[in-house]
Amino acid sequence: MCFFDQRRFACGDWKWGHFRQHCAKEYRTGETCGMRLIMQTVSVAQKCKLCEKIDTKMRRRAAELERIKRWQQEGAKFRASIDRSLDVIRGLDSEIYELSCERNRRLQGLSTT
Repeated sequence: MCFFDQRRFACGDWKWGHFRQHCAKEYRTGETCGMRLIMQTVSVAQKCKLCEKIDTKMRRRAAELERIKRWQQEGAKFRASIDRSLDVIRGLDSEIYELSCERNRRLQGLSTT
């Protein structure tokens, strides 16, 4: 039961911080017993890496939708570009879904421990 800092992000996600104190079970220098307890929680104003990736992909998806809207107003001469952008949007949707599932798995793991 060694003590560590915990970093809590603005989105609610967290990660382990620096090691702070040994427990009575571990006698070897530089080793921890394997069980982590929180010494203190440090709030961080930024979002976690997963949320940053999701936000980036959402911005790219919005840009592709804007491009499609602009091309559709100009007529049927950009059909191939529209189809390619739709494929990009489908790919981004699947990546966003996977990242959201990963984030939800991490948040559920937080509530069970």
